[in-house]
Amino acid sequence: MSEAHTDDEWQMESNREDKVVIKQPRVFDERREAAKILVERLKYDIPLAIDSMANRAEAAYAAWPERLYVVAAGGRLVYCGGLGPFGFHPEEMENALDTHLASVRASAR
Repeated sequence: MSEAHTDDEWQMESNREDKVVIKQPRVFDERREAAKILVERLKYDIPLAIDSMANRAEAAYAAWPERLYVVAAGGRLVYCGGLGPFGFHPEEMENALDTHLASVRASAR
């Protein structure tokens, strides 16, 4: 997926203030470097996947501009929310996650 707010396209002032200013990645290594900013500088500690330059994940998940998902082990979708930000219903996602985790715990017994 293309970066949404790059310096060479549509930069946001808040990115400038936070010193998170990048150009649109043209090759995978540049995309990986952009992800490193999220992980290292912004202390993002949730596992992160980086889409290919062909944007296969973007096409498969239709997540633009943003969407909430719960993905179970093996890649099975447990929850697929509406397009954000107006389609976000974090309480629905939380319920789906709680239900899934309860099921996983029950099968582990």
